[in-house]
Amino acid sequence: VIKCKAAVAWEAGKPFSIEEVEVAPPKAHEVRIKIVATGVCHTDAYTLSGADPEGCFPVILGHEGAGIVESVGEGVTKVKKGDTVIPLYIPQCGECKFCKNPKTNLCQKIRITQGKGVMPDGTTRFTCKGKQIFHFMGTSTFSEYTVVADISVAKIDAAAPLDKVCLLGCGISTGYGAALNTAKVEPGSTCAVFGLGGVGLAVIMGCKVAGASRIIGIDMNKDKYVKAKEFGATECISPQDFKKPIQEVLVEMTDGGVDYSFECIGNVGVMRAALEACHKGWGVSVIVGVAAAGQEISTRPFQLVTGRTWKGTAFGGWKSIDNVPKLVTDYMAKKIKIDEFVTHTLPFDKINEAFELMHSGK
Repeated sequence: VIKCKAAVAWEAGKPFSIEEVEVAPPKAHEVRIKIVATGVCHTDAYTLSGADPEGCFPVILGHEGAGIVESVGEGVTKVKKGDTVIPLYIPQCGECKFCKNPKTNLCQKIRITQGKGVMPDGTTRFTCKGKQIFHFMGTSTFSEYTVVADISVAKIDAAAPLDKVCLLGCGISTGYGAALNTAKVEPGSTCAVFGLGGVGLAVIMGCKVAGASRIIGIDMNKDKYVKAKEFGATECISPQDFKKPIQEVLVEMTDGGVDYSFECIGNVGVMRAALEACHKGWGVSVIVGVAAAGQEISTRPFQLVTGRTWKGTAFGGWKSIDNVPKLVTDYMAKKIKIDEFVTHTLPFDKINEAFELMHSGK
């Protein structure tokens, strides 16, 4: 058993508490990882808020991490002690019908136990003050050591800087893949990206790599425009600057609508606007943001009858174990940006400040 520090969420709506936790050794087909760096994501904040129907407490959150394998359980063959790895919230078992289908990346092998905050055998590896602590998204990166299933870990280039590539565990991969894999943006196309946080910037990067000629960023926070343009946005607009709905503005700006739109906020009203900003006959809108529990999307069926397509994406459509190492290689070859996404680097015990910075859009 390893004793280490972790940020424990004892209950919904309360700040994290840095505690000493005990991390049990990995069982069969499990891997214990020393986490070197982790990003913070709105999904962690969503669960912490209490709005997540799958949220269990007390829990160790975090799902954008990178680290070094400390030990492996029986039967683990893909990674060994000392390997550099990224934990994966969408695993890849290679055996279920989802993994065998090229149309999806949503491996279902451990989905049920992962959603309940436990390891595949139904138990947890974390204890604090004599209490069992739940896992989160199969990763729990807000701990100096964590245990994950062996199908939830990608071995990456040992030379990669972990304080950067940890972001490939969620946000950057999600947005970048939404443009390349889900929308399949084509050269010369016009795109609109709603929400210019980390995921939105990654979508812009994907649209640019795919050869889009016009990329319109939409956000009410104008402080985000400079960064969006660095990533490839050709122009940025705020819905507050117009008297009419933003979808009407975009349809006028683009002679009938955009070819591809992306919702990167998790707001069902914006999801509708993103669809309706698409061009009749061929426009495709991708939902990337996660809306709160119980919310529903709506539009007039005529929008779809007249040739628009509504799609969704999770982790950018990447089959995780196959593709995360390739994304790291692309970053090392300077084909994709990561450093530019990092705004602040804080010590682990300042994790509550990191969440405040995220909520304030900084």
